[in-house]
Amino acid sequence: MTTRTARGFTLLELMIVMVVIAILATVTYPAYTNYAKKAARRAAQAQMMEISNRQQQYLLAHRSYATKTQMEATGYSLPSEVSGRYSWDVALNAAGAPPSFTITFTATGSQATDGNLTLTSDGAKSPADKW
Repeated sequence: MTTRTARGFTLLELMIVMVVIAILATVTYPAYTNYAKKAARRAAQAQMMEISNRQQQYLLAHRSYATKTQMEATGYSLPSEVSGRYSWDVALNAAGAPPSFTITFTATGSQATDGNLTLTSDGAKSPADKW
């Protein structure tokens, strides 16, 4: 007479594994989304610094700062990892002496809860807690 040994998992064991997975997902998902927002913010800040550098170069060559349209005409565009989460604009103040600019990145989509970023020609960054 041969005996059969049971193989496989019981329903209780499968349910315990599912509960453990659910608990891990509940804990890790908010941390992951927070990390993704911070990474997107850092990429946007790097692009803001790139735009600021391009503005300074444009000022040296043309004695004025470039508008967004002029920057795009010279070939500048946001990388896809930034353009999916932020839109951008450059506000010029040519009436002042010396001229100045403000770069604004407006958060969109899932990044909107993180808030907008600004950088001025004199290096002022806001909001301070995001830099």
